[in-house]
Formats: sequence, structure tokens, C-alpha cells
Amino acid sequence: MTTLVTKKIVVLISGNGTNLQAIIDKLHNSELANQKVEVVAVISNKADAYGLQRASDAGINTQVVLSEGINSREQYDLLLSEAIDTFQPDLILMAGFMRILSTQFVNKYIGKMLNIHPSLLPKYQGVNTHQRAIDAGDSEHGASVHFVTPELDSGPTVLQAKVPVFAEDTAEDLAERVLTQEHLIYPLVTQWFLSERLMMVNSQAVLDGEILPENGYAAD
Repeated sequence: MTTLVTKKIVVLISGNGTNLQAIIDKLHNSELANQKVEVVAVISNKADAYGLQRASDAGINTQVVLSEGINSREQYDLLLSEAIDTFQPDLILMAGFMRILSTQFVNKYIGKMLNIHPSLLPKYQGVNTHQRAIDAGDSEHGASVHFVTPELDSGPTVLQAKVPVFAEDTAEDLAERVLTQEHLIYPLVTQWFLSERLMMVNSQAVLDGEILPENGYAAD
């Protein structure tokens, strides 16, 4: 009987954790390309993040690394790094983790950390993306999965999902529509990475040996 190699994921959250739930539902304790996939820990910078309950309900280790009383971003990131390294993950997923990470931290995990951002990058880096898309009169909006690099929301994009923007939309309407797509594309990109189809090479996203364009993978 062949022993399956376990691919380990650590997820970083700050809030509700719906993308975390999508990862748990689709990948946790699953088998992928003769490997077992396990979310080994969920780490939050907020003790009241509901995503911690989601993790506990799934039997996943949880940790809280609070930033109160920490004097610098680098000091906090050192504590966060120590918590992550306890689990020796193959992949780190940021799923609504609302902290800007230091360059030193990002470079330590470069090429093995992904984020999902609620806009069609490079548009609308940062926050309030849905309202910004509405204010700009955009006809489409969406979400992007990208590798994390030191510059905020600027790592190479792997995959995007687009949704229409309607004249009567509020930011909440648009957020809900985008979130539905996030729950589809984040587990998919995670699968690509864990099955070694996806990697970051020379600051570019490479899927199945092909360099992806600026906006990520696009089906023919």
C-alpha cells in the first residue's frame, strides 16, 4: 500500500473566513495527484475572527497572534513566522488577512504564499475595491488570485474571475457577487500549486511550464 505524501496548508485570516471555508470544503483531507491535502493550521491576528470557529469545527489547529502591544511590523511578523514554521507548510494562503506584511517576512516565503484580492488586478489595489469600481463606472469587476510579493497586491496574477457591474449595484451587492467567484477560483489555484503545476519563477507565474500573462490564466 502506497503511503500518501501530505501537502500542508496554513491559512491566515482576520475575519469571517468564507474563503477559508471554501478551502476546507474542497481540499481539506482530500487526495490530489496521489497526495493528501491538509489544512494544518489557521492563524488569525484577531481573537474574535469567526474563521477560527470554522477551523475548530473542522478539527483544524488554530492560533491567534495578536498585534496589540507589538512595537513594529517586523516584530509582529517574526512572531507570525514562528507560528507558521511550527507547522512547516508547503503553502500559505492569505484569506482576508488584513495586515501589510514586511518585506523580510514576504521574502522568507516567496513563491509559496498566495492571496486572493477582490479586484481585477492591477486595478484597485488596497481596500474599498467594490465602491471604487462602482465610482469609476466600470462595467466589470472581479477577483484575482496572485502570488504574494513585498509590494502590496502586486505579485504575479495566476487567475481572475470577472463579474458584471450593474447600474443599481451597491458595494455590498458587488461584494457578494465577487465573493461567489472567489470561492471557486481560490481552491482551484491552490490545487494547481499543490499538484506542482503552478510555481513562481523569476517574479512570474508559471502554469504547466508556460509563463502566464499579466492578468493570469485565460482559457482559450
